[in-house]
Amino acid sequence: MNKNTHIISELNTFFHKNDCNKAINCIMTTIRHFNLRSSCIGVEKRHNCKLSCLQVLELLLVFPFFMVKNSFQYHHSGLSKFFSCQKDMFYRFMEQDNIDWRKLVYLVSIRLLNRISSRKDSKESLQCLIIDDTDLPKTGFKTEMIGRIYSHVLHKSVLGFKGLFLCHTDGKTQTLLDFSLHGEEGKNPEKKQGLTDKQRKARFSKKRDGDSAVNTRIKEYRQNKIDRSIEMVRESIRRGIRFDYLLVDSWFTCADLLNFICSRHLKCHLIGMIKMGKTRYKTRFGNLNASAIIDRLKKEKSVRYSRKLNCHYAYIDAEYANRKIRIFFCKRGRKGTWNAFLSTNTGLNFFEAYRIYSMRWAIEVCFSEMKGLLKLGKCQCLNFSSQIASISLTVMQYNILSFIKRFEAYETIGGLFNQTINGTMELSVTERIWDLILQIVSAIADLFSADEEEIIRMIANDNQKIAIIKKLCPEKKTE
Repeated sequence: MNKNTHIISELNTFFHKNDCNKAINCIMTTIRHFNLRSSCIGVEKRHNCKLSCLQVLELLLVFPFFMVKNSFQYHHSGLSKFFSCQKDMFYRFMEQDNIDWRKLVYLVSIRLLNRISSRKDSKESLQCLIIDDTDLPKTGFKTEMIGRIYSHVLHKSVLGFKGLFLCHTDGKTQTLLDFSLHGEEGKNPEKKQGLTDKQRKARFSKKRDGDSAVNTRIKEYRQNKIDRSIEMVRESIRRGIRFDYLLVDSWFTCADLLNFICSRHLKCHLIGMIKMGKTRYKTRFGNLNASAIIDRLKKEKSVRYSRKLNCHYAYIDAEYANRKIRIFFCKRGRKGTWNAFLSTNTGLNFFEAYRIYSMRWAIEVCFSEMKGLLKLGKCQCLNFSSQIASISLTVMQYNILSFIKRFEAYETIGGLFNQTINGTMELSVTERIWDLILQIVSAIADLFSADEEEIIRMIANDNQKIAIIKKLCPEKKTE
């Protein structure tokens, strides 16, 4: 294959512009508009590699849309009929330490956001950033830097990584901007990361250049998630992302993050869930924790009931870390427990704050869809670079689907993904179609005593689709 061949353009020639192929055509068009260049990747093509680095990246991006679960299955897929290559080429590409995947993810995300922001409905919407983490469980003990993490969902330790993600939303479209992988040391000093000495030594390891892009990711692995969250938001601002609110769960709401947001020159605010714990806030009642504050508000009869939201609520102005905040309390049902969240925007009423904070659940939907549809965190490669590459590709694939859902009015990401799969099944059944054509041609030739090759040639010349199928399939001798 010529190194100047564009993978996406070649694939576009196969699919007719009709409703059956609408989804896959939208994906191809979106990727083509990225205008990706080899210089964006930052590594050179190997001399023995058939494809350029850009071509390999484009193929990896479209894997899930053509029902290719991983590189190992590529050889048996319909895509391999277009672009013949071996699985090792993809593995070697993903293992490269010098590919700046963060740069690639931002490049794709910002170009998508620029197109979304041009829409009228986006300009009128609140722009929010969301930070949250999710479990990325693994089954193999030999993956580089693998360890045990505590799952707050399962309430037990599991083998895997913690993925920390930064997401942008305008209430309609979610675009993931950045991520980092983290591990946990654990409470037992004799079993660091929850592993024995033998298990830790059995993990894959590799000597790397100190200036490599993946070396930065390795440093982030042991970094505090609060510090890393602040760095993520700072980096997004540096790259031109503007937002009205940063939304976080109670695990991230703290003085450091609050001070960071309040000290920005941008007009932005923090809304974060808080724990009903020992943290004290300066109020008109004195320095009290959240539980004591709601008790005083109940005695003061400041608690109200909302039929619209079917909940009891209250709020109070306070100070935390020398910053003015407003704390909101909410409880569903008579026997429900009180939850609380704070906002640095003291001008919000309860309903406004509740509506804005509810946008945080968008990232939970992202995690669910990426794990269910795009196999987030399922990469079985041992190399840490490959793990970063796999998640980066998943993030870019999800952003593409999310963007198309917005512009093409699909109801769900899952619906769009399923329609894409149905469209690309055309490739996977190509050989079976060709076998059927040969059988029909053979029957016609027998019936009219005609030459099979001549009939096939006539059909192919008059039908572009048949010609493409004939080109894709291996030549079969007729008897």
